[in-house]
Amino acid sequence: MQFDQIIDRKPTYSFKWEKYKGKDILPLWVADTEFKCAQPILDALHARTEHGLMGYTLPAHHEAANQAVVSWLARQYGWEISADWIVWTPGVVPAFNVACKAYCQPGDKVMIQTPNYPPLLAAPKINGLERVDIGTVQEEGRWTIDFEELEKQAADPAVKLFVVCNPMNPVGSVLSAHELQRITDICVKNNVTLCSDEIHCDLILDENAKHIPAGKVPEFSGKVVTLMAASKTFNVAGLGASFAIIEDPKTRAEFNTAAKGIVPWVTVLALEATEAAFTLCDQWHGELLTYLRGNLDYLTNEIERIDGLELLPPQATFLAWIDASGLGVDNPQKYFEDKGVGPSPGIDFGDKNFIRINFGCPRSVLEEAIARIKA
Repeated sequence: MQFDQIIDRKPTYSFKWEKYKGKDILPLWVADTEFKCAQPILDALHARTEHGLMGYTLPAHHEAANQAVVSWLARQYGWEISADWIVWTPGVVPAFNVACKAYCQPGDKVMIQTPNYPPLLAAPKINGLERVDIGTVQEEGRWTIDFEELEKQAADPAVKLFVVCNPMNPVGSVLSAHELQRITDICVKNNVTLCSDEIHCDLILDENAKHIPAGKVPEFSGKVVTLMAASKTFNVAGLGASFAIIEDPKTRAEFNTAAKGIVPWVTVLALEATEAAFTLCDQWHGELLTYLRGNLDYLTNEIERIDGLELLPPQATFLAWIDASGLGVDNPQKYFEDKGVGPSPGIDFGDKNFIRINFGCPRSVLEEAIARIKA
């Protein structure tokens, strides 16, 4: 029942809700959910603010938060890491931009799996690098990487880095062991560093899918950057906390050097929230996944009944990548907004014929969105 609760975010300057301020449009775009944080997270934040001091806290010194990450990865993925491998960053966006600086020189090329969310698409150009798109293809009812293109482009000596989302955003696929091995083989063979954005990895909805952290693959010898966070799963993105797991000392030192003087420390409240999320919220996490599976089933069934729309159900995330090419309209985004629904524009991710709907919301909100689309 907690996920059915509608909480008014309009007075809170919410990024999601500000976009359509003053308009009768349901905001189903940016990737945060409409769910209240788990009570243990709120309690931890309350206790810290009651203490009354908000001075500097070096993330490496927050032993409890670091141990929480170590324990979470062991329990969820059987990945045994050392706390020394953790590099805290105030979000994955600065982290993959740091990776561009750390492992590339101006003029080098960076491969980006596409479609992908806008900040990731923008990262190579921001850092004076050339972006090489590696598209996705449909296979057996799901999206996967175009491995022929990946192999071809990785052979270019100018390509130094491959940034991939796993689970993929916006298409929602979870890389299988076989697919991750193919990526590994290609990157190792061509001396390409892999940066894997795994911010949605704790949101696996397909019970037959299993997330495998890139940093766990032995063939990389630890020379891989794995980006994770509690932010999407536990709806604490506004606190600004994520972490990179980098086993190899040299690779980690290069990352840290590139971040110096630019990337600020993660805040003490973000560390407290991450600790609580990874140690006290297992039941809430399980209930969240059950609720999101129900939302996805509902959305999938309804989209199937709407002429002109097609959805390959995502294996993970709370995001649905919907093909609207069958509508026969020039601007699918405007089509949905005119009906009172505000998805993310597909053109921002690399394909104007798609829209992305965030179904991380109370079921009643999703039902209202469907009713508006059908009207």
